[in-house]
Amino acid sequence: MDELSVSSKGQVTIPKRVRQALGIRSGTKVRFTLIGDRVELAVVSTPAVVPSSGFGMIKSKRPSVAVDFDVASLIQSL
Repeated sequence: MDELSVSSKGQVTIPKRVRQALGIRSGTKVRFTLIGDRVELAVVSTPAVVPSSGFGMIKSKRPSVAVDFDVASLIQSL
């Protein structure tokens, strides 16, 4: 059982093992319910998975360059 201190703003850090067990990460919505002299925390919603890479998210309006494009040949033509 973890014992934590409440900050001056009323904040408490949820222990890592609890966050991992419940799938709580940044942006997760939780609900607190007062039951007698205890509080119950329940996960309401979890945000969509954040991609680990941004590859392919931005599309260019310019035409694509051929895979075999040779930059050296462009310099020689100058």
